[in-house]
Amino acid sequence: METMEADSRPANPLAGTGPEIAGPAPRHRTAGVRVGAGEGAVTVGGGAPIVVQSMTNTDTADIDATVAQVSQLARAGSELVRITVDRDEAAAAVPKIRERLDRIGVHVPLVGDFHYIGHKLLSDHPACAEALAKYRINPGNVGFKEKKDTQFSTIIEQAIRYGKTVRIGANWGSLDGELLTHLMDENAKSARPIDARAVMREAMVQSALSSAQRAEDLGLPKDRIILSAKVSAVQDLIAVYREVARRSDYAIHLGLTEAGMGSKGIVAASAAIGVLLQEGIGDTIRYSLTPEPGGDRTVEVKVAQELLQTMGFRTFVPLVAACPGCGRTTSTTFQELARDIQNWIATSMPEWKKTYPGVEGLNVAVMGCIVNGPGESKHADIGISLPGTGESPSAPVFIDGKKAMTLRGANLAKDFETIVIDYIERRFGQGARNAAE
Repeated sequence: METMEADSRPANPLAGTGPEIAGPAPRHRTAGVRVGAGEGAVTVGGGAPIVVQSMTNTDTADIDATVAQVSQLARAGSELVRITVDRDEAAAAVPKIRERLDRIGVHVPLVGDFHYIGHKLLSDHPACAEALAKYRINPGNVGFKEKKDTQFSTIIEQAIRYGKTVRIGANWGSLDGELLTHLMDENAKSARPIDARAVMREAMVQSALSSAQRAEDLGLPKDRIILSAKVSAVQDLIAVYREVARRSDYAIHLGLTEAGMGSKGIVAASAAIGVLLQEGIGDTIRYSLTPEPGGDRTVEVKVAQELLQTMGFRTFVPLVAACPGCGRTTSTTFQELARDIQNWIATSMPEWKKTYPGVEGLNVAVMGCIVNGPGESKHADIGISLPGTGESPSAPVFIDGKKAMTLRGANLAKDFETIVIDYIERRFGQGARNAAE
């Protein structure tokens, strides 16, 4: 009888120290929802890449201003753009906005944001109902008392008639009053009442889920429903979305409502959305950032892209790694070079995407001294390590992990740009594609 010989290989001392592959939890399984048609259509959920969306802050009745801002957002990378439809003039403008956008080659799906009188606007303006790709309704203000079911049903019926998607978006600031009162009363009668804030979170979850079920009962299929449950506090938002995901398989839109201005808004939204994405929750995201007066609305798009790329979910632009600087890097050369390279890449990307497929996966390193510079440069596709204080005035360049050359002189930025574009051409250009074939 043959016997198995014992494995003589030594045990791996690293075994059991943690997961072998670093990454997020598997995506929460949700129904795939197609939004829009034709060239600009996107799929939300169903395992599709996480979608970036944004919203205009123009008066939708101002067609010129709205077309301009939708174009800016779409060209910055917003794959869905929401516009406010709050009155007859705005509803009448929507088909004209859609027509103008299509004429200039901007095919991004438009989402109509409806509150209070959405049922009337959609019924009175069929061209608006047709031009929009998705309707966003809030169950907390779609109607009140006996009118609520009728007005909600009217919007869902319009979505069915025109083949549109609906986002049912519960919001902490406009929570269904009747539902909240009922749950608060039930909690007060309980032998073991829970915290009032927990009751509010449960009301958010129930509002979204019961409204989605009502839409299905009316005939809107699950693959045309997206849910959101927006809260302005990070921990509450995480708790609410965990419950929505646990109890359903509807596609999920993530966003921290009223995130705020500047770094506060970016940090708060990133903390909440990042945790949920890491847990596999979320199919589309939006950063609800408050811009500075006259500020750039596209910042919220860029930040959303940066979060997804930093966490490894999607790739939008080449990454530029740069050290923060310290006492060894008293020169501003590396800071200026990192800024110039970052800006140059951002400006070049629209054309590069057409000419160099896959270029968004490029990694570039711009480092300020010899401590971590060579190592980081070796890990990048192409990197440069600039001289720090008291170091030799030379800058080694690393390509694909190997030192390729050393740059010197006053034209480091331009010389390095030339090296980068040469590398891009070799790796992603027509020559590389011909060699692969």
